[in-house]
Amino acid sequence: MQQELLPRGHASRQLRCIDLPDSDVLLQPGWLDSHDATAAMQALREELPWARHRIQMFGREVLTPRLCAWVGDPDASYTYSRTHFVPLPWTPALRSLRERLQREGIGRFNSVLANRYRDGSDSMGWHSDDEGELGPQPVIASISLGATRRFRLRHRTDPSQRVELMLEHGSLLLMRGATQANYRHDLPKTARPVGERINLTFRWIMP
Repeated sequence: MQQELLPRGHASRQLRCIDLPDSDVLLQPGWLDSHDATAAMQALREELPWARHRIQMFGREVLTPRLCAWVGDPDASYTYSRTHFVPLPWTPALRSLRERLQREGIGRFNSVLANRYRDGSDSMGWHSDDEGELGPQPVIASISLGATRRFRLRHRTDPSQRVELMLEHGSLLLMRGATQANYRHDLPKTARPVGERINLTFRWIMP
């Protein structure tokens, strides 16, 4: 079972709390320095078999508007949009990042979803990471690499409760507690010129 290591409400001088009711969201820009973030991004480009996943949406099969890879322990299978994903083995770069997250008390993780946004036309629609395999209060550790993109959180029942964050190269966003139960999030398209971005969302899948 997932064990949350960093105390709820904790905000060190590095991780700062985002003021959002009914949630527990923390952000640390520069969790990876520029050199390490760039090295990780280059390694992930080469290590992962990037592909557009087929998922079910609105009763039909569609391709994700981004490149993806699902990586994890052998028993960390995952179902998203009625599509079942079997994890790929851990790569050296992903294993190293997981070990650092766990060493710093962010959480324990047995899987990671890697998303590669090639330019501003690649995106992620509104959703919550609330699948049954994640448990009632999942800890999601999200690492951003590459171009800065806009990330939005919006309350499920009160649209006035929302926030927009600009996630920079090397930043760490931590979502936990009731965040997934109360909020949806997305990464919208943008018409402005923007470079490539890789996002890693580490999580614990209950076997």
